[in-house]
Amino acid sequence: MPIKPQILAAISGGISAYLADEEAACQAAALSMAAAQVPGPPPNLWGLAGRSEAMQMRMLMQRRSLR
Repeated sequence: MPIKPQILAAISGGISAYLADEEAACQAAALSMAAAQVPGPPPNLWGLAGRSEAMQMRMLMQRRSLR
């Protein structure tokens, strides 16, 4: 059963309107996220390295104690 041209035009128009609304909403969200981000201090690399080392040591201790 073929689809009538009027129905096909209505469907495609609805889909294009929906996509246009979604794109506009996505762009608005991206602009608000860019404006909301405040640059903070740079990460403390020494602190991150120390935490990683402590976590690794704890994991090794747990593995040894489970044997």
